[in-house]
Amino acid sequence: MHTRTIGSVGVLCTASICAALVVSGCGGSSPGSESHAASSAESLERNERNAEAAAAKQEEASESQKNRELLSQIEARKREEAAEAQAQKTEEAAKKKLAKAVKEAKKREEEAAAKVKASERAIREAAAKHNASAEKEAAATRKREAENEKKAAAKRRRAAEREKAQTVTIPQSPSG
Repeated sequence: MHTRTIGSVGVLCTASICAALVVSGCGGSSPGSESHAASSAESLERNERNAEAAAAKQEEASESQKNRELLSQIEARKREEAAEAQAQKTEEAAKKKLAKAVKEAKKREEEAAAKVKASERAIREAAAKHNASAEKEAAATRKREAENEKKAAAKRRRAAEREKAQTVTIPQSPSG
């Protein structure tokens, strides 16, 4: 880039010298032409300085543009990295939240299974108590029936004994 600027300055200098020679009039040493040549030399120097300043300004502008582009690329890379980091944090947070939800769901499932088992056990115990109670009632009923049967049998025996006692007391006549 620097050699191109030097080449541009050289072309401008050559053009300025040619312009000065054309203006001075290609030869002759007249007193007016010397002041004209001096003025042309000053003009040439001024043009040369302006050309150098313009070239330097253009180079500086080009350099600034490159720096802006580089800075823009760096900022874009930083934004991209920050977005990736944020995405990774969000993903990790989501994974943690999911793991926690899964753990809570398993815990609730285990609690529900424990409640079901406890309910089944309570039902079995209640059924066993009910069966035991029903068996006790059946045994009590059988006992009452047996007692009632015993009383009825005793009653029948007493009635039979009374009947027997009444039958025995009737005398029969010996005639016969």
